[in-house]
Formats: sequence, C-alpha cells, structure tokens
Amino acid sequence: MDFLSNLVGQANTLLWGYILIALLIGLGLYFTIGSKFVQIRHIGEMFRILKDKNTISQESEKQISSLQAFFIGAATRIGTGNVAGVAMAIALGGPGAVFWMWIVAVLGGASAFIESTLAQIYKVPDKVGFKGGPGYYMKKQLGKKWMSTIFAVTIIASFGLTFNAVQSNTIAEAFNSSFGINGAIVGIVLAILAAIIIFGGVKRIANFSSIIVPVMASFYIVLALYVSITNITEIPAVIGLILKSAFGLEQAVGGGIGAAIMIGVKRGLFSNEAGMGSAPVAAATASVSHPVKQGFVQALGVFFDTILVCSATAFIILLSDSYNSGLEGIALTQAAMGEHFGSWAGIFLSFAILTFAFSSIIGSYYYGEANIGFINSSKTALLVYRLLVLGMIVFGSVASLQIVWDLADFAMAFMALTNLIAIGILGRIAFKALDNYMQQRKAGQDPVFYADDIEGLKGIEAWPNREQEKKQISL
Repeated sequence: MDFLSNLVGQANTLLWGYILIALLIGLGLYFTIGSKFVQIRHIGEMFRILKDKNTISQESEKQISSLQAFFIGAATRIGTGNVAGVAMAIALGGPGAVFWMWIVAVLGGASAFIESTLAQIYKVPDKVGFKGGPGYYMKKQLGKKWMSTIFAVTIIASFGLTFNAVQSNTIAEAFNSSFGINGAIVGIVLAILAAIIIFGGVKRIANFSSIIVPVMASFYIVLALYVSITNITEIPAVIGLILKSAFGLEQAVGGGIGAAIMIGVKRGLFSNEAGMGSAPVAAATASVSHPVKQGFVQALGVFFDTILVCSATAFIILLSDSYNSGLEGIALTQAAMGEHFGSWAGIFLSFAILTFAFSSIIGSYYYGEANIGFINSSKTALLVYRLLVLGMIVFGSVASLQIVWDLADFAMAFMALTNLIAIGILGRIAFKALDNYMQQRKAGQDPVFYADDIEGLKGIEAWPNREQEKKQISL
C-alpha cells in the first residue's frame, strides 16, 4: 500500500505541478475574457434563473428543474472537500492555499458556465427527462467516440469509485474520533443507505439532494458567520495571512508558494469541480428553455461552494490556534470547531460531515451512472457499477486518509484533462449561445433556444429546429 501511495503521489506531482494548473488557469482566463466576464457580470441573472419554471415539455413530473439540477451539482460539490479538503489544503500548503482556491473559483465560474452550457446543447432525451455531459459533446460535435469512452472511464473511476472512498473515509474518521465506532461498521451502514437511494433513480437523487443540501449548507454557513462575527477584529489579520502566504511572503505552515498553488488548485477543483466535467452531467438533466440558463446555474454553484462554504471552513480554522497544530483533514476542522464552540462541536461536526459527504456519495454515483453507457449499456454493467460503488464506500471507510486522497487526485487529473481539452476546442459554441441568450433578454423575451440558432451544431436531439417549426406552423 505504501508503494502504491508513493507511485500515485509522484504521478500527481507531475500532473498537478505542471499540466493541469496551466490548463485550468489558462482556459479559465480564456473563457473569462471570451465570455466578457460572464461569471461576474450576470450574477443577478443566475439567481433569477433558479426560480425559472419554463421547460421545453409539459411532462414536468418526469423532469429535473433548474433548481433540482443545481442541488444535484451542489450535492457533489459540497462534501468533504469543503470541510476536510480545506483543512488538508491549509495543513499542507499553508493559509495561502485558500487564496488559490478562491482564484480557481473565480476563473472556474467561467469554465463551469462553458461546460454546462455545452452539456445542455448536446443533451439527449432519457426515460426520466434528459441526460448528457462531456461524453455527449465529445462524441457528437467532435466526433470522438474514443474520447467519450476515456472520459466515461475516468468519471466512473473518479466519482463513482475513488471520490466516494474519500467521502466514506472522512465520515468514518469523524465518527471514530467522536464515538469510537469502527470504520468498517460505518462503511457498511453507509453502503446500505446509499443502495436504498441509488437503486431508486435520478428523480430520487434529485429529491434527496434538494432537501438535504440547503439545510446542511445553511447551518454550516451560520456557524461560520458566528465565528467570523465574534472574531471580527481578527478578520483583517487572517486575510492578510492568506495573501502573504499565497505569494510566499509568510509561510507559517506548508512548503512555500509552489505548495500553496498546487495544493490550493487541487483542493479547489476537488471541491467546486469547475472544468472537471462532472457538474455538466447534472446540468444536462435540467429541463430549461435555453442552454445558457444551466450554464448560469452551475457557475453560481462554483461560487456557492468555494467562496461561501470553503471560505467558511477556512475562517473557522484560521481563527483558531489549531491550524499549525500538525493535524490535518477532518481532525483539524474538528479541533478548530472545538475551540470555537466547546466539546459538543466534535459530535456536531460528525453529523454535519455525514450529511455533507453522504449527499456527495449520492450525487457522485449518478455522475458515473450517466456515463456507463459509453462503455457498456447493458443492465449487467450497471449492476456491476453499482456494486463497485458500494464496495468502494466500504473500502474508503477502512483505508488510510493518504491513499484515498491520492487515488482521488490521480483519477480526477485524467478526467479533468480530457474534459479541458474538449471544452477548450468547443468554448466558442458556448460564447455564441450566450450572445443568443442575451439578445433575447435585451428584447424583453424569455430566451428560447433552437438547434439552428448556432451554425454548425451536430447531433442535436433535445432542441427543435426553428425553420422546421415555422414550416409546420404554416402548414
């Protein structure tokens, strides 16, 4: 196991230290400029769309709304990355890692907009509404079926398997620390609960997420606000520490500016998924009148995840004396919570991480399920996938913290690399979709998309053709 951990760790250093950081930041800048800062200029529109009722079909009971798709995405974003991941970033990369998580979120908002808009354009009808994601725009527009297959394998390995091991590992560690419960028992219970939901389908996943995500996120943010308000005089010093550490000017913890950047980018991407290719799978399920609506919604999800929830954890830790204690992961966050709220905090956080991480397990499972058909569309393949997911939940609960995070980073690297190449090529299509949307909004219309609104689109199944519709009306 140590050999495997060292091997995966070296591969992660190569991938994350050079290739992915350059792609994430470079493409984030390209999408930001090309979209005229869409993630900043249209925040008001993002909130308005969450209440949007305009679908392209009347069978609403079978469809996923914009809000529900947002919650499926948020369910996978808001998990151990927000609690244990931020703590690991601070422990290994210093407080400056938080700054680079913010950078990933700001630039990632544009990347999230691009990939989710593309997912909506190329989505396909499904028995419960729609499905889609990177595999579909790779196959349809780029004509690269092999690329779709590679992405399907990597998203299944990442979300369905290794990411779920991370989630169960964090839950098991929290419950072992607070109650002394054996990790294997926690893993078995989690697997049983997950099986009940994942065998129920995407609608049950959406319903579960739409209930649990707002509750857990709101309560956690309230606690962080309490910590910030009661320590308001120390906030400027904490922000100063983050900025100094980010540029190597002050290294109270961690390994310098290089460590701060690499750890911050990794943990930021693990948390908000911007550009990774996972959130578009949720975005594609939504029934909306225009693809850009889900681009806006998922861009908002990135800010919600990192700027709010991850920052909440960072302030809880950095406003305590625990951040340079040598602890990492959920243990560091528990120690910081204990300083702020007393001995009950460890117990509270155990249940908080249960809701955070379990919702991520459910959402992550669906991301894999939506792509299994690119490999094998048989019922047997789906059953095998489901059993592997449940097995990895149990594995994660008894494995070491280091190996599950290393495996997750390794799988995430290949998935993100595949998707970033695709959206880098196809980004111009999302730019055109944004222009089309804004033209209609300026005309006072609720934007509606047609397959022939953008010249050169291939393989469109879910959107009607404007010219064909005109001919049918005239007849």
